[in-house]
Amino acid sequence: MPERTIPALRAAIAAFTPQLLADFEANWRAKIADTYDIGAAPAFLARWWGAYALARDPELDHHVRDLEQRAAECADPDKAKDLLEEASKIHYRVAALEPGE
Repeated sequence: MPERTIPALRAAIAAFTPQLLADFEANWRAKIADTYDIGAAPAFLARWWGAYALARDPELDHHVRDLEQRAAECADPDKAKDLLEEASKIHYRVAALEPGE
């Protein structure tokens, strides 16, 4: 993971997960640049930190998306809850990654 700054994260996205770059830029404009709301920067960084952490591991990203899709299609509420809890644990784990990990 890069330094935990928006410029470092943007550079990592551009270099290693360019498929995220257009959405990153659009979200940056909508949440920060166009609104001049720098108070939104920590939430922006947290959201994209996790997105990048997943996207840089395509297998893990696919696994999480599969869990979420299966939960959305599941008729059994308990099974859907279990699937979403598993996906959530992965989201929390990657969000906690530190620079250099």
